[in-house]
Formats: sequence, C-alpha cells, structure tokens
Amino acid sequence: MPEGGRARSLVEAYVHLDLVASGGSAQASVTEAPDGWLVRAGGLEVLVPYEAEQAARQSGTTFGAGVSELLDAGQWVRIGATYASRALESGLFFTADPSPDPARFHTVVADWSFAADAVAEALKFLPERAGELPPEAFWTEMGRSARDAEPGRFTRAKLESDLAFYRQSLADFRRLHTEDT
Repeated sequence: MPEGGRARSLVEAYVHLDLVASGGSAQASVTEAPDGWLVRAGGLEVLVPYEAEQAARQSGTTFGAGVSELLDAGQWVRIGATYASRALESGLFFTADPSPDPARFHTVVADWSFAADAVAEALKFLPERAGELPPEAFWTEMGRSARDAEPGRFTRAKLESDLAFYRQSLADFRRLHTEDT
C-alpha cells in the first residue's frame, strides 16, 4: 500500500491530501496503476482501487462505501463543520445578490451536501447502540484534538442533529432558490 494509504474514492483521496499534504489536492496528480489510481501530492500518495471508486459510484456515496481508513471521526466532523460554514456564508451572499448565478447556486448546494456527507462518515464509526464515538475512532492528532476540545460534538445525538440540520439546510436552500438559477 502506498505511504499515504488507501482511499474508498477519488474524492476521499483529495480530502485526505488537503488535510495532510503540503499543497493539498491543488498540487495533486493522478496516474493509473494496475490496481487503481495513484493520487500524489506533497510527497504522499494514496491508492484508490478501481473497485472502491466503482462501489462509491454505485452506492451513491461521496466519500466511499464502508468506513474510512484514512480519515478519523474527528476529521470528518471538522470537515462537515467547515463545509457547513462555507455553505452558510455562500448562501447569505447568494441570497443578498438577486442576480441568477447557477455556479454560485451549485457551490452552496455542494457545500451543504459535503457537510452532510462528512457527518454521515463520522456516524459510520459509531457502534450500533453506542451513545458516543469510541476512542479508537480518533487516531489522528487533528481528530483527537477536536474530540478533546469539544467532546459533546461526538455523541450520537449531536451527530444526528448536525446531519439533520445540514440536510434540511440543503433542502431549504434548494426549495427557496431553485427558480433563481
């Protein structure tokens, strides 16, 4: 396996490189290998097996089927919060400027979608009857520091609430602005 790890989708590989590689995904290159795509950036490489990308597309998941081996639960929650913050800000600017702009509309939609999908990824780490994410769901410094700073963000109730809020915000934005674009 490449030094950077194994991703479940190209999107997950890019997100991972944004978090850990110098220059992030903006500096990434993709090459085909016999068993998948190699995504390289900042001296790291991530393998995306062809079957994993196909499974992600078939399942309709943004980041991939199954549980991530690259990003931990704390990172997914932070990613979700980052995209939600972007969606809120972009949505306000979109609403303030009444001129139709499909690109700006799609940016807000994508940000709300990614926010919801990232929280859904964190929920995958939650054991079936558990009320909060277990310590082993946090293996990166970023993930552990997020949990240490705000342990209440990693309960089932909070994650499900965030997921519902992000999905509802996406639905509301689409309902309110679909005719604007």
